[in-house]
Amino acid sequence: MQANIQRNNKKKIINDPVYGFITFPSELIYDIIEHPYFQRLRRIKQLGLSHLVYPGANHSRFHHVLGATHLMTLAVQSLKRKGVSISDAEEEAVLAAILLHDIGHGPFSHALEYDIVNSVDHEDISTFFMLEMNRQMNGRLDLAIAIFENKYSEKPFLHQLVSSQLDMDRLDYLNRDSFYTGVTEGQIGAERIIEMLNVYDNNLVIEEKAIYSVEKFLVTRRFMYWQVYLHKTVVAAEQMLIHILRRAKELTRDGYDIFGSPALKYFLVNDVTTDDFKNDPTVLQYFANLDDSDIVSAFKVWQYNDDKILSMLCQRLLRRELFRIEIEQKPFENECVAQECKNIQQQFSLSETEAKYFVYTAKLSNNAYDLHQQNIKMLMKNGKIEDVSIASDNYNVEALSKTVTKYFICYLVEK
Repeated sequence: MQANIQRNNKKKIINDPVYGFITFPSELIYDIIEHPYFQRLRRIKQLGLSHLVYPGANHSRFHHVLGATHLMTLAVQSLKRKGVSISDAEEEAVLAAILLHDIGHGPFSHALEYDIVNSVDHEDISTFFMLEMNRQMNGRLDLAIAIFENKYSEKPFLHQLVSSQLDMDRLDYLNRDSFYTGVTEGQIGAERIIEMLNVYDNNLVIEEKAIYSVEKFLVTRRFMYWQVYLHKTVVAAEQMLIHILRRAKELTRDGYDIFGSPALKYFLVNDVTTDDFKNDPTVLQYFANLDDSDIVSAFKVWQYNDDKILSMLCQRLLRRELFRIEIEQKPFENECVAQECKNIQQQFSLSETEAKYFVYTAKLSNNAYDLHQQNIKMLMKNGKIEDVSIASDNYNVEALSKTVTKYFICYLVEK
């Protein structure tokens, strides 16, 4: 009898390194966490290749979504204490929605988002996963999916808790990524912000007395993008990762039989689109079997491939012999890029076509606060609602709404 009780216990306590002991009392949440689609997130790094710069940044998407769900429980409790009506079903659904919001991420998170598949972002793939899980769970995720897709018109603030410019996703990843990278400037007062949340006219607002916490949140987010997410060495590594996969796809489609797990080979051979996910259930299953380990194991084999480009790229990435990267405020002239390609052709005995796999140029954009998205609304003491950029007396907040763009050139150098 005791063993049976233990097996049926779906109310677990998890020791999270960021928040301490956290609980998920809903049986639905437990069932989602136990699902194979969700367990896959253990094998996908939250920060892609950032561990090549910050050795501690080996945390997974699994860590992040559990943390975001914990913050959602705090947010719901805070709103309920203020008299906001949230039913038990709505609470369970919004927890499920935040728990599943990143389930569509592919290997190395954002780095390969548009190279594994053809212009299908992770939010869309998350929806495909949710729909399939909902089918398997006999409709238990109906309300969660409606909230995730912003189709629950009765209470739009529930979607805003999941996805907005001040949602539980952002509050968790800033604190968590700061913790694991050791970049202490990334710490924000998430619990204070959550305590100051409120609802006005069915939309999420934050009380005026939290204005300085929100300002710090926005400044911190901008800092973390330049210091961690868009760190120039991370960018160089991720560009190498992207071009390795592109070369592997090119070779596969030219008829070469190269090593890969069945899931990886499927996406090397097929140019998968949104319609493929919708029309062929096997596509989602192949994606569900794909994680960081497929990519790393392939790279370890490909470093010995007869193709010089694939071999060189894999060897250098695995050994952390990363390309040099330069960042400027203006785009690099075509002549500069052409000259770098020519230098590499001569140094490494490559053709003009081959050299393009060793010289990359693109832009980096950082926008901490977008005035054209779901804005952060402040509930002022006089009862009025103002955008945070107006309510704040800090001119930096208005500046944060401007997109800062930088340009980089990344290229192979001698060891």
